[in-house]
Amino acid sequence: MDSILVRGGGELNGEIPIAGAKNACLTLMPATLLSDEPLTLTNAPRLSDIRTMTTLLESLGAEVSKLQDGQVIALSSHNIHNHVADYDIVRKMRASILVLGPMLAREGHAVVSLPGGCAIGARPVDLHLKALEAMGAELDLRDGYVHAKAPGGLKGGMVDFPLVSVGATENALMAATLAKGTTVIKNAAREPEIVDLARCLRKMGAQIEGEGTSTLTIQGVDKLHGATHPVVTDRIELGTYMLAPAITGGEVECLGGRMELVAAFAEKLDQAGIDVTETERGLKVRRRNGRVTAVNVTTEPFPGFPTDLQAQMMALLCTAQGSSVLEEKIFENRFMHAPELMRMGARIDVHGGHATVHGVERLRGAPVMATDLRASVSLILAGLAAEGETLVNRVYHLDRGYERVEEKLGAVGARIERVSGQ
Repeated sequence: MDSILVRGGGELNGEIPIAGAKNACLTLMPATLLSDEPLTLTNAPRLSDIRTMTTLLESLGAEVSKLQDGQVIALSSHNIHNHVADYDIVRKMRASILVLGPMLAREGHAVVSLPGGCAIGARPVDLHLKALEAMGAELDLRDGYVHAKAPGGLKGGMVDFPLVSVGATENALMAATLAKGTTVIKNAAREPEIVDLARCLRKMGAQIEGEGTSTLTIQGVDKLHGATHPVVTDRIELGTYMLAPAITGGEVECLGGRMELVAAFAEKLDQAGIDVTETERGLKVRRRNGRVTAVNVTTEPFPGFPTDLQAQMMALLCTAQGSSVLEEKIFENRFMHAPELMRMGARIDVHGGHATVHGVERLRGAPVMATDLRASVSLILAGLAAEGETLVNRVYHLDRGYERVEEKLGAVGARIERVSGQ
């Protein structure tokens, strides 16, 4: 099992290209199931989660080809021959549930295993199922699988989510494109990945209004056609690399970044003493002077502060002047990185959904263990600012969401390398 070795100290300077969004690409790929014509995605990230989704789609009968070193994905679902999304594939990634809506809408039936993924909270799929039931789906949960059917096809309906769910919004949106009549989705997620999905589906012939707002209106059509679509920039990778010069000092330009993707996050960086400047090519980031200032952070659905940047922000605040309080309101079990940061000398008190971080002048390198995707990169960021060496173990989590992290950080001056496992 591979590890990442980080030797701390030294500023970072240069450019880091930001990849296409993992969460957007994992949503766009199942959209191929809605049409028998080709769907081509450009600016795709090269990640293990993308390989998992590829395996899942191919198991259903889709043809998936990687072009241009994996940055272009060509998909075709003209011959769906299997309607069962098997546990052995689905258990590896929660986004696998996103094949349910498209399969049900186009084929009228699907059997999908309940999913797995990072152990950061329950993340139940009940909202996905209730949305499909509102469109006339008949559902039966047994033996760890969702057995879904819509013998006469899905029908337009009113979907009113009791709480915001990105995945459930995506599943409902895709299913509604082929439902008979009009579907209205209330309390819909507003994330850029939802907007990106809606734009792609519209290129395929879907009739959608309201993306980026809390109400989506979809007029079902009989058939969708093929399209070519660029995957939106990964705002979580963007925010992660924005934190690198914030932690170490120096100046880094994140190529392809846009302020609209990370506005709430950039506002917190400004409060902490970090300058973020828009350029023609992306976002330039530098620390104004000395240690950063403590700030309080509450995670919220978009456009609020992203839960997927909470662990990385904690790494920054470990060396801030003063005490910061981080409140996690999205997932109930997302401070598992705190004990690992404490091994490096951080002072953190966790009480339920709150973590109080008392800034220290310097972290110390130590062997640490990644507990989930975002926790793994938070430990790498902490290692960049720590004295000595930090060895981050179990980085298979990292490879699910960050492509070539050691190359990207190494190119701006980080002393970082991958250590192959036995």
